[in-house]
Amino acid sequence: MEVKRDILWRVYLCFLGIVALSLVVLGKAFYIQRVQGAYWKGLSDSLHQKFVELDAERGTIYSEDSSMLSTSIPYFNIYIDFGADGLREKNGKRFTENVDSLSGCLANLFGDKTAAAYRKILVKGYKNTDRYYELQANVPFEKYQKLRDFPLVRQGRNKSGFIAEVVNKRLNPFGLLANRTIGLARANAQNVGLERTYDTLLKGESGRRLVRYIAGGAYVPVEGSEIESENGKDVVTTIDVNIQDIAENALQKGLTENEAEHGTCIIMEVATGKIKAIANLGRQTDGSYWEDLNYAIRATEPGSTFKLATMLSLLEDKKISLNTTVNLEGGTWKISNRTVYDAEQHGKYVVPVKEAFELSSNVGMAKLAVANYSSNPNLFIDHLRKLHLDKPTGIDLLGESTPVIITPRSRTWSATALPWMAFGYEVLISPLQTLTLYNAVANNGRMMKPYLVSSIQENGILVKQNEPTAMMEKICSDETLRQLKECLEGVCQESEGTAMKVFRDAFYKVAGKTGTALVANKSRGYADHIYQSSFVGYFPAAAPKYTCIVVIKTKPFAKVYVGAKVAGPVFRDVADHLMSASLEAGLNYADSAGTTSQNQLFASVSQPGLPANRQTVPDVKGMGLKDALYVLESMNMKVAVKGSGRVRTQSVEPGSPLQKKESIFIQLD
Repeated sequence: MEVKRDILWRVYLCFLGIVALSLVVLGKAFYIQRVQGAYWKGLSDSLHQKFVELDAERGTIYSEDSSMLSTSIPYFNIYIDFGADGLREKNGKRFTENVDSLSGCLANLFGDKTAAAYRKILVKGYKNTDRYYELQANVPFEKYQKLRDFPLVRQGRNKSGFIAEVVNKRLNPFGLLANRTIGLARANAQNVGLERTYDTLLKGESGRRLVRYIAGGAYVPVEGSEIESENGKDVVTTIDVNIQDIAENALQKGLTENEAEHGTCIIMEVATGKIKAIANLGRQTDGSYWEDLNYAIRATEPGSTFKLATMLSLLEDKKISLNTTVNLEGGTWKISNRTVYDAEQHGKYVVPVKEAFELSSNVGMAKLAVANYSSNPNLFIDHLRKLHLDKPTGIDLLGESTPVIITPRSRTWSATALPWMAFGYEVLISPLQTLTLYNAVANNGRMMKPYLVSSIQENGILVKQNEPTAMMEKICSDETLRQLKECLEGVCQESEGTAMKVFRDAFYKVAGKTGTALVANKSRGYADHIYQSSFVGYFPAAAPKYTCIVVIKTKPFAKVYVGAKVAGPVFRDVADHLMSASLEAGLNYADSAGTTSQNQLFASVSQPGLPANRQTVPDVKGMGLKDALYVLESMNMKVAVKGSGRVRTQSVEPGSPLQKKESIFIQLD
């Protein structure tokens, strides 16, 4: 009896313990569910949901005439949530009623599968209740618009399960055109060009979207949990696509003909400093050319184009006049165990300074610098600093090289530093810096800061306008400026000028300077005889509209390497196109006094004997066919041509009153 009682007592005790434990478990479950439910549910969601960034639509880069240079194009990744409530309601009646017609439409739209194949995919996805099945990727906007009107899809996301994810891709509609300057917007590498410089404005403000992870590592957006992104602003550049096309075609032609390593061509608007074109082409391993680096803003030894700065210093300090003579020693001069050579051995000795400049004599510039600045080199260097040659131009483009102008305090200064600096060695400046200096001469001494961006816009509304800015109001006295212009015109027009043959038959006048610099080839030094050939100038000389520089690096041991023969023809090609276009458009140019007229323009591009107005028939005898056609057709004359070569005779006498739509016959040799 005692044993039985003892057993029952133990059973009751265990029972009570189990009841108590059950009550504790139930209480804890109630507490977790009712009191801590929100906390644990939130923790669960945090493990399966998170916010992801939504990229803003990147702003567009435009040319000055509103052509798109770089823009973002939307593409769509199409997913299907086969577990969508609306798709599966009423035992999937909505799906079964539309699957056949939808399959046919998808096959017609994408053309990658048959209707039967699409039906099989859709039915399988529905049976497996795939929650985020990728149907198509990178669907263009046009196809996406058609997709939205398809059976089932047009019923909306909740009823169809179709989800479209927008992906923006960067596109340069003009391809190679100004590619390096406009730049690249890259996901996994640093941007370049304007895309990099104005990245913070172009990219806008990112948004956020709440997503829920599902099986397989995929995720689906949580409806109604988005923070909209703020689209980027648009950048309007100073680039003219037509001028850019002219520059790139001319440069590519010059590079190809000479099998050159690389080159750049920059065109600046004289009065404003706007960069109208900036072409950079480098030779690739297959022999083609591509915009690989921005050579326009990379500092190199400029060569003879630097002689303009030397002449400016000498004339401004009144050390010389244009009639001062200098002995060119036949083109060879020894100083401190080194020898200065002229690029072309001319055999000249005592000549006026102006002729030495036109000949591009290294000996002449070196001797003048030594004679006038050897006792105080800093006087010469101060001029270079005043001309801003010791600092970057500050153009709105990241990556501009820092120039190098050595001084007597520099580690590399030597007894021959000054004479070599005088003709463009021992210094490093970019083609853009050289262009800016020449543009100042063309602009009557006013040095304009080069710039590439005209304005910033948001949704078509102007946010910021960039105005032309003068770096210096006057680079030198009017008398020095007059003499510099005379020298630059002489290079292109006088018989001794290094560029005379390039422009002697042009229907307009050019002022400029050739340059030929021997450059080092990395560890091989100067052994490969690689040259940097250049030409920089402005046109038309009487009323400058554009300043242009062409710099080309030749291949090793090139047979043709001087600036007049390599860079000069590219400049001429660019100038011919721009001047003919200006004549056809009837544009006006401002002369040095600030007045404008079409007759002044016509006079400024005339050869001797060509009337300075548009009411009489011009004299085109001696011109090439292209130049003659430019002039005659710009006056609305109907031209008939016979022969080839240069114009020998014309059927209407020069100076005759011009009749409306008058016909003229020209005979060529």
